[in-house]
Amino acid sequence: MSEQPAVAYKVLTADQMADLERDGSFFAGAPVDLADGYIHLSTAAQLDETVTKHFAGQSDLHVAAVDLLVLGDAVVWEPSRGGALFPHIYAALPLSAVIAYGPLERDEAGKVKLPVAG
Repeated sequence: MSEQPAVAYKVLTADQMADLERDGSFFAGAPVDLADGYIHLSTAAQLDETVTKHFAGQSDLHVAAVDLLVLGDAVVWEPSRGGALFPHIYAALPLSAVIAYGPLERDEAGKVKLPVAG
């Protein structure tokens, strides 16, 4: 069985990104996260499909890279789209677990660019 990645990604609206930056300590989640009881994340391989499916037509989006190891047992891998395992955070997301973030951009092939730390 393969190991799960140590980094996953959260897509945020501009307002949600501003909240995370301003509040700094904890992000409780987007409305869908609050309704479901956990914060939805995607792996790098899942990110393009997540953006296409859940954020189509939206602009001014941001991507945050989250260090899952920092979150420990709050991260649970659960089946979702097509039975694929997705990382879910059963806690608030602290800014200290975000290792990079930036505006959602696409490369020449149309793939979402992953944020790069400093």
